[in-house]
Amino acid sequence: MGDVTTTNTSAAVDLEAFRLRRFVESLPAEELDERRDPVDLADLPQIIDGNPKAVLFRKAGSDAQEIVASVCASRSRLARAFGVAPAGLFNEVQRRLRNQPTVVEIAQSDAPCQQVVLTGDAADLTRLPAHLQHGLDGAPYISAAIDYVRDPRSGLTNVGIRRLMLRGPTEAGADLVAPSDLKAIYETSSRRGERLPVSFVIGAHPVDYVAAMMRLPVDELGVVASLRDAPLGVVKCVTNDILVPADAEMVLEGYLDEHGHVEPEGPYGEFLGYYGALKRNPVFHVTAITHRKDALFQTMSISGPALGRTDTAQLAALRAELTVWRALETAVREPVSVYAAASSGGLLNVRVAIRQRVPGEARNAIAATLGSLANVKHVFVVDPDIDITNDEQMDWALATRFQADRDLLIMEGLRAMPLDPSLNGSHKGAKAGFDCTWPFGSHDRLDVRVPEAPRFEGKRFASLREALEDGPKFFEELMTAVGSRDGREVVRELDQLRKSTSLTRDAQGRYYFG
Repeated sequence: MGDVTTTNTSAAVDLEAFRLRRFVESLPAEELDERRDPVDLADLPQIIDGNPKAVLFRKAGSDAQEIVASVCASRSRLARAFGVAPAGLFNEVQRRLRNQPTVVEIAQSDAPCQQVVLTGDAADLTRLPAHLQHGLDGAPYISAAIDYVRDPRSGLTNVGIRRLMLRGPTEAGADLVAPSDLKAIYETSSRRGERLPVSFVIGAHPVDYVAAMMRLPVDELGVVASLRDAPLGVVKCVTNDILVPADAEMVLEGYLDEHGHVEPEGPYGEFLGYYGALKRNPVFHVTAITHRKDALFQTMSISGPALGRTDTAQLAALRAELTVWRALETAVREPVSVYAAASSGGLLNVRVAIRQRVPGEARNAIAATLGSLANVKHVFVVDPDIDITNDEQMDWALATRFQADRDLLIMEGLRAMPLDPSLNGSHKGAKAGFDCTWPFGSHDRLDVRVPEAPRFEGKRFASLREALEDGPKFFEELMTAVGSRDGREVVRELDQLRKSTSLTRDAQGRYYFG
């Protein structure tokens, strides 16, 4: 991906093609649970949690607003957003990341996200349909906010995903505890005693959320454009100079004050399936709310017992796969596939398939994977015959190809994810690699070959004797050789040959004339 090309010609930009509402309303019934009856905000979590579909509420809360949840909470919906089948999602994202991005600045009068502009007392966060998501959360949360910030030092735009805890009509707590680019940018501004302008997009196409998960040393507006595979129309905000996608449903403009990590935020149901404790975090102050006339508010599913059906786990899994793949490309000769299990939050457990070309490559793959992403905790490496997306096959490989005293690699004292409750508050932990590959060079052994149904493919002969004179044959090959569709007549003829010739069998069980 090269530098961002910015133009002021908006004629070629389609400001509806990547609209969230358009994507949601295009989903088929098997992907969308549409609720037309009025529903209280308090009832939303019971409907959303564990639901395999995106949920569209036509009349939510006392204001009967439209809300959509869990848009990114399945691999199939993410793939649909990229216009491919689920099996092709990984390669399509990789392809698009190589695009040269084009960013087009749109006049404010033409930007759909600024059709309605609210400032002063009208810019009231408590009028948004943010809801309590988990029983012990500190307050209602805006959970689907994509943050856009310009780094004062580099001038580059940083894009990420943030949650906001409502504190009142004009304030929200912003979670900046975990290591992130936004945290580093904010803390630099705070040390200087300066406010940091920031704008949050609420309601965006799934492609934009995938882009927001990337951490690349570039202007990340370009990442959004590259992944869209189309020119990105942006508009300058009303109360700050930040550029945001002009086709967004809603934008919250404002700033993070200069006082640092001072205000209590949380608890909150975190993306690993447990609560995060009360924290001290910066405060976001809203200066404007702009939105489409028919804006669709978006909320994300984040925690609970069904992690595999949450937005955060699916997005994190895709990002982990892309990051690990880049590391594997330089660490081993032939990586085959990578899969991050969404059921573990999309980060902690990663599966890798490689085709070993030299001894030790499975260990190299483990080391590269653990080093590529601090959040990865367990790595399982298998041969190409294992479908790493299939839990049954992975369990089989672990059960039959792994020996703990030989194939378990443990590394201690590594940087870990602070939210992992098994760390008991530490920032360092142990990580493990499971080498579930066959020892290098053993693939020709009969006892490691996987039984399959006979295919009866191969060379034909005029007789069984002629087939055996050609060389050793398995019974399947003998049936194929004489066109047998039964096999019992071959047994009878072999019996006669055994009595009248030197017919015997080799160590692999093949029949031959000794």
